[in-house]
Amino acid sequence: MISINNLNVEFSAKPLFSDVSFVINPCDKIALVGKNGAGKSTMLKILYGLQSPTSGSISKPNDVTVGYLPQQMKLSDDTSIIEETRKAFKGRSDMEDELKVLNQRLLEFADFESDEYYKLLDRIQTVSDRLNVDDINNVDAEIEKTLIGLGFVRSDFNRPTSEFSGGWRMRVELAKILLQRPDVLLLDEPTNHLDIESIQWLEQFLQTKAKAVVLVSHDRAFLDNVTKRTIEISCGKIYDYKVSYSMFVKMRQERIAQQLRAYENQQKQIADITAFIERFRYQATKAIQVQSRIKQLEKIVPIEVDEVDNSRLRLKFPPAARSGDFPLIVENLGKMYGNHVVFQNAEFTIKRGEKVAFVGKNGEGKSTLVKCIMGEIPFSGHLKLGHNVKIGYFAQNQAQMLDESISVFDTIDNVATGDIRTKIRDILGAFMFGGENSEKKVKVLSGGEKTRLAMIKLLLEPVNFLILDEPTNHLDMRTKDILKDAIKDFDGTVIVVSHDREFLDGLVDKVYEFGGGKVKENIGGIYDFLKRKNLSSLNELEKSVKTQNNDELRKIDSSESTSKNLSYTEQKEREKILKRAEKSVKLAEDNVCRLEEEQAKLESKLSSGQSDSELLKAYSEIIKKLEEAMSEWENAQENFESLSKNAGK
Repeated sequence: MISINNLNVEFSAKPLFSDVSFVINPCDKIALVGKNGAGKSTMLKILYGLQSPTSGSISKPNDVTVGYLPQQMKLSDDTSIIEETRKAFKGRSDMEDELKVLNQRLLEFADFESDEYYKLLDRIQTVSDRLNVDDINNVDAEIEKTLIGLGFVRSDFNRPTSEFSGGWRMRVELAKILLQRPDVLLLDEPTNHLDIESIQWLEQFLQTKAKAVVLVSHDRAFLDNVTKRTIEISCGKIYDYKVSYSMFVKMRQERIAQQLRAYENQQKQIADITAFIERFRYQATKAIQVQSRIKQLEKIVPIEVDEVDNSRLRLKFPPAARSGDFPLIVENLGKMYGNHVVFQNAEFTIKRGEKVAFVGKNGEGKSTLVKCIMGEIPFSGHLKLGHNVKIGYFAQNQAQMLDESISVFDTIDNVATGDIRTKIRDILGAFMFGGENSEKKVKVLSGGEKTRLAMIKLLLEPVNFLILDEPTNHLDMRTKDILKDAIKDFDGTVIVVSHDREFLDGLVDKVYEFGGGKVKENIGGIYDFLKRKNLSSLNELEKSVKTQNNDELRKIDSSESTSKNLSYTEQKEREKILKRAEKSVKLAEDNVCRLEEEQAKLESKLSSGQSDSELLKAYSEIIKKLEEAMSEWENAQENFESLSKNAGK
């Protein structure tokens, strides 16, 4: 669909890409990975056409549509949320006009065997398919479903976009791109401004409704759940793996191990040749051999080893005085801004050594409660810090508190104590401040670099109560692993505000959910919480759908009792509701059949003696999916029967 051929990109005569070639196929779900600065965002800009390569070409059919969400956008509009989102469908009228012209040409065609005739049919089919996807009768429903999925509530729809933060405006732009249903979606860190529930909704959308996707993200769980192919950019080259991100990590380790062996062998060869040259350089009888070795040395192409994986570097917080048994006690805590209740009647106690997560949609009070703990804002109720509590606080704006007049190295050297001072350069390297970067002044660093530096500084402070507000937003995956390991080894108390499920998994043993003005305690890890939450959401959704559909039919029945004969419009409305429910049954049934076929294939492999871990894992996942599919089928059938009965069938 899109072909990248011999791509070369240079910045200030320094190569970023060299002879890069790959193809994006229809329905590919691709993770584009690499260290910060490798060129991931640049590659997306080139694919979209915002940037031109130094040489090479991008081949794309004219009718292929591409949607692009950058990390940062200049947003300026003065419409409401719903009006701005409706702009996603502004090209519909053009397609309708084109379809009329195409159909007229079809009527006038005489040669039904010509290439032009078949091209015309193909174009009519393409335009018709796009119009069917964007069925005008479903536009408002699709807009509502998408906005709610991305975290908005109905009361937000008519509010001006100017009332929302940049993060929420980015959600509107994402909604517009998703609603356009492009052939290729290019998404650069789409989860940065989303909460856990919105990320899960986006995952489901990309899995089931999106066509081809090229995705840049530092969210490991998100990548694993969406992508099936991984393209790594490293040292100006690309490595293309037809596997998910987690499998890629294992295969990458094997590749680097091979590179290291080849590099070591080459270094030994170079050393031997150099030693021979030096030894016999001035002996006339060896002149020919020396010249031969010199030419041999000149022909050697140096083997490059990809960036060293320093994720094994382990950081440990310096020891701090022991706190009391209960570092935090919250009783009847509340916070309001004017008439707006952020949360109320919050009651919980955090024990020494507990690691807990604050989760929920943006704006529901997670960071607000953290500010209450830090004494930054007033509140109602009671909040008590335990004996001898020393808090280490990482705020979302922590980067702004750094001394910009000193260097990166001095920033860390000023807080490091003891043996850790001998490892400062290793630590800086792990957080991507290696080499000359450690001598940069803080004032010249980007926002993301300042955030990483602030995180290193916090890691070296002797504290016994850590509060981290979205700590992973600007960290790559290996750096997040270093931070996660450090927190796991930390023997104090931790509160983490985060939407990163992979980061929270195995780190926290209690989850506090913020929403609807309440703070609910959930015992267990993040996936235990999400499993319970998802089941609850599905049940509520099922009830909501049944109630809504039955209400619609009751309206029609009420109209029928007033007028003995249904109008044409009412008959059509009834038929549409029933048809939609019947279609849901068919889709659910087809899904069950498909999964049963997959189950049979896997059972056949297992019965033949194949029993590797990946096969067993796949079989376990199919069983789980089949159970869920059967439940969905039963619910859809029950819903259809209920509607049929109410409709008098």
